[in-house]
Parts: sequence; C-alpha cells; structure tokens
Amino acid sequence: MTITPLNLRALIAALLLTLSAWSSAVAAPEGQLTWAVHVSLAPAWFDPAETVGIITPFMFLYALHDALVKSMPGNALAPSLAESWTVSPDSQVYEFVLRKGARFHNGEPVTPEDVKFSFERYRGAGAGPFKARLASIDVVDPQRIRFRFKQPWPDFMTFYGTPATAAGWIVPRKYVEKVGDDGFKKAPIGAGPYRFVSFTPGVELVLEAFDGYWRKTPSVKRLVFKSVSEEETRLAMLKRAEADIAYSIRGALAEELRRTPGLTLMPTYPSGTFWLVFPEQLGFSKITGSIIPYAFEFFWQPPIHPYDVARARRLLAEAGYPNGVDAGDYHCDASYANLGEAVVNYLNAAGIRVKPRPLERAAFIAQNRDKKLKNIIQTASGAAGNASTRLDAFVAAGGTFTYGSYPDIEGLIREQAGELDLKRREATLQRIQQLIHDKTMFAPIWQPAFINGYGPRVAESGLSLIAGHPYSAPDEDLRLR
Repeated sequence: MTITPLNLRALIAALLLTLSAWSSAVAAPEGQLTWAVHVSLAPAWFDPAETVGIITPFMFLYALHDALVKSMPGNALAPSLAESWTVSPDSQVYEFVLRKGARFHNGEPVTPEDVKFSFERYRGAGAGPFKARLASIDVVDPQRIRFRFKQPWPDFMTFYGTPATAAGWIVPRKYVEKVGDDGFKKAPIGAGPYRFVSFTPGVELVLEAFDGYWRKTPSVKRLVFKSVSEEETRLAMLKRAEADIAYSIRGALAEELRRTPGLTLMPTYPSGTFWLVFPEQLGFSKITGSIIPYAFEFFWQPPIHPYDVARARRLLAEAGYPNGVDAGDYHCDASYANLGEAVVNYLNAAGIRVKPRPLERAAFIAQNRDKKLKNIIQTASGAAGNASTRLDAFVAAGGTFTYGSYPDIEGLIREQAGELDLKRREATLQRIQQLIHDKTMFAPIWQPAFINGYGPRVAESGLSLIAGHPYSAPDEDLRLR
C-alpha cells in the first residue's frame, strides 16, 4: 500500500488512540477488593517503627509503605527503594543506592535522610541488636546511604531486608516530625502502592491506589480490610460476595469452602510456629518440636517424643503432685483460641490444670511484649528470617518477647552473631537450639498452614506469590476479573 499524507495522518491518529487507550488502562485503577480479616485492626500496625517480631503488620505494610529491600515473588531480598547495594568483604559496611523517582504519597521524594531517620526511629523487633552493633549511618550523597557496624554482621540483610523486622521500611521524615508518632498512626503516609483513606478502629481500613508508585500502577483502585473475628462469618461473607478474600478458614469450614462452587481454597505456608512459654518455668516433661521453622537456615531438628498422658501424670507424682497441679492462666491470641482450647484439654488430661484467657491480638501482643503475662503463654511468630532472627526476638536477653535467658545460651548467641565461617556459625546456632530443647524453655506445638479463600471476582489474590508470606502481596499485583 502506498503511504499518502492522508492515510499517514490516519495511521498516526489510530496509533495515538491505541496508545492513549493503553495508557488509560494502566493509569486508571478500577474496582474494589474487600478482605474479611481474622484479627482486630490496630493503628500500631500502620507504622513500621512499631513492628514486633510477628508477621501481622506486613498485611498492611506491603500496601502502605515500601522498604529499601523486601521479599517479593521469586526473590527473598528484592531491590525496592534501593536499586542496588554493596557489602564490604568483612561484612561491616553496607552501602545502598536509592532508586531515582521514588516518592511518598504526599509527593515528596524518598531521600537518604528519610532512610537514616527511619532507622534511628525504629523501635520494633531487632532494634536492640541494630543499635548495639551500629558504628555510624552516613548520608554519602543525594542517592546513597552507608551503614557501618562495629564488628562483622553477616545477618544484617536478613534482619534489615526481610520481614524478620521492619527496620528497612521507610517513612517520610518531614511529615513524621510535623505530626508526631500518634498523628502518623492516625494518618500514615508511605511510599507504597496504596495510600491511606480512612480507618475505623477495630472495624475497617480503606486504602486507594497511588498512581505515583515506582514499580507499577495498581490495577485495583480501592482496598478495604474488614475485621471479622468469627470464622463462620468470614466464610458467610465470602459466600455472599460481601468479601472477596477471607483469611484463616480452618477445619470443617475449610472443607465447606472447598466444596462451594465459585470459591477457591488457597492455603499459604508461612514461616510460622506456635509454642508455649513458661515465664515461671513449670517443671513437667519435654514437648517436641522447635520454635524455629523447619525451612529456616540453621534449623536443628529436635528428637520427637510421643504423646504420653500416663507418663506425664507419673512425672507429676514423682515431682510431688500426685493429684496434679494448678498452673494458673493460659494466655493466647483470641484468633487462635480454638488451638488454645485443644492444648488446655491436653494439659488438663495430664493433671496440669489451667484456665484459658484469650485476648484480642493487639492487646495480647502488647501485654506479651511488656512482659505482663504470667503462668503459660501460647505465642507464635510468622516473621521471616533465619534461626538467628527468631532467637533474637524470643530467646536473646533483651529480645522483644524474651522473658528470661541463660548465660550459656546468651554467650553462644553473641558468638554466632559475628561469625563469618558458615559451618562454625551453623554449629553454634544448632547448639543453641539443642540447649533450648534440653532446658525445656518452650513447649512447641506446630507449624500450621494458613488457610484462606477467595471469591469468583478475584483474578489474582496475591496469596502465595511471595514465598513464606501468609497474606495477599504484593498489593500492586492484585487483579479483579
């Protein structure tokens, strides 16, 4: 065909219309996704600085905020607000190059000063080791920041760049200084794919797509997270299309979800373990397992012991309690009260009498962090990392949830932290786990799957996209049909 000026103009016009339509499709998020969430929503989870060694806050951090480095699909340490980083041969100096063009929801650019401010402000899990090991944090130039440590720290990126902590998630310095910590939790501004719209405490969080997000413009315009504590109600909402995704559907309800036409059962497999803590060290027989997830680097498998009620009763009698013992309160997160009831029944059958005391999750975490719980505590963590990061939060002296430690264990924790020889470090960390088992510091329960479901409107739920992450993420990848 001969190209004349007339049909050339027509061709160009058609191309421009096509490009315009494509651009509009990319730039204009549409629709709403609604979650039925299994826990009450707490504003502390909107602030990275207050993340305390559990996975729950990351349900919202992935939407509202962004990190220098974070776990993403196919990459546990994906460059995000930092486009690259380097590590010195002695693992004492880490330097990050910030991504050009990354902005907060208020339009301000993400700067090295924001990175430094966020790190210095951080007071969540791992804050003690971070501050104790840090020699300096320096702004090198408008795009680079450098962390220098007093001694080698081979685990820094595991602590800083995975959901083991939220120390690497960045907040805007000028805004936080203007509104204060409480003001920031009421109206958070981040650099993530979604911006804050509204929050009804304990009821509902509403977010909207941020079209200035560096990675991509989200496909879904509005995200709504509704707190629904009753498992039956979450499933009913999914069936009635009042929710598109429902978290934590278990047992017979999970089977009902699987059988319901149009609904999809989707388990995720987080790095989550459940165990009992004895702040006052009750003396009864050892229980199997570990607080370290089996897939974690440096995991040590403890020996397996059988369930034996008769032996437990015999040991109690030998310890001077032939009629059993009143062990006090059994504290747990209310969203896992059903697990607590089962454990309470097992303990009572063995002659260890306890009273269940479920608490709403935010209150349970706060009281556990502040060491206000006594007798027996059913706790858990789905935070990412390795054996060292889990020990830091729950075993090391000064850990966020550590009720007490032992000098021999504490010495080994300090020894492994700066060890660059991988084999020696592995041997030390596994020795620590063996000592924890031998001293019966905890009674591990299980490492469960986290079972969820979604409805027919959902094209991409985000569940299982990030290995080991229990929730929908990355939020900018969510899609409706």
